[in-house]
Amino acid sequence: MTLSSKTIPSLIIDKVSSSINVEHSTAITIIEKALAGGEITDFSSSDHWLNERFIPNCVFIDEDGYAKMCINALKILDKTAATYYGSSRQRDMGQLWADMTRGYLGEYAFKLFLMQKYNIDTELGHERGNLSDYLPTDIHKIKRNGENWVSPKLNISIKTTKWNGIWFDIPGDQFNHSDIHVFIKIGVGRNHLFAFFKKLSIFKDKILMKGKEIGLLSEQEAVNLYDNLPSFSPVPAYICGFIEKSAQFKPLSYGGKCGKKNFTIKSWNGQICPGDLEKIKQREYISGSVKFEGIGKFAHDSGYLFNTGNLKYSPKDWASVIERL
Repeated sequence: MTLSSKTIPSLIIDKVSSSINVEHSTAITIIEKALAGGEITDFSSSDHWLNERFIPNCVFIDEDGYAKMCINALKILDKTAATYYGSSRQRDMGQLWADMTRGYLGEYAFKLFLMQKYNIDTELGHERGNLSDYLPTDIHKIKRNGENWVSPKLNISIKTTKWNGIWFDIPGDQFNHSDIHVFIKIGVGRNHLFAFFKKLSIFKDKILMKGKEIGLLSEQEAVNLYDNLPSFSPVPAYICGFIEKSAQFKPLSYGGKCGKKNFTIKSWNGQICPGDLEKIKQREYISGSVKFEGIGKFAHDSGYLFNTGNLKYSPKDWASVIERL
């Protein structure tokens, strides 16, 4: 029997919720996206995913770790493009800061993963500089137990997404710049900076106090506003898996489902090229459109693309990377 969001066993929801301290609604989203990404395929694989993939590959970022990444992101805001990839739409500084912080949190999560699993410390290289200086690798130095800092032998690129991400999208020629591409899901939403500011008492001691001083807020109104703000807690991160540049991929490696008129792509494993969707349309005898599960279409049609179910994640897979690092 195929597993769907309507038939997720409550026991799995409870286990995900308790293992990373999130609400049931968030746990359901995590499981639904594991289903959509092909990490879970049926009832018999759900326990394996939970116990062998998800839980062992989760780490938690504490307040100090969050603060470091938040400040590091702030340092380079003036050197970061304000546009969204593939768009001319501009982000304001607050949105840009939040997005940069989320990306850095993913890198920090991988740093924690390497330290906790393999006793390898890493230097992320978040110094000020041009983006082109840092494109091939997000890991600049490593230090094994009792040894000196050295440059890694592999270039490792890290991409971070939210819990709802199911596609590891590497546009253009970026795939060829790094040896290992790591995909990480991070448990922060749109309000993570607000939660951090609340933790630092910026709202209570500064903003809300100012509101009371100028007669805009009563004491009770200030309390209510403060209580309604999100509270900070350790940030869970899921090291979803990785892809190696040296792997061999078949052309037009996809899977999906035909509807009455349209075709939905549910898996992809390798290079994506201009014209591929038209080829699928012809191959599947589709009169309508070809779209990707969950996202519809991407902002580009050239690069490499993987659903999360096609990523490597096992201890044996990671051991192979660590041996060469």
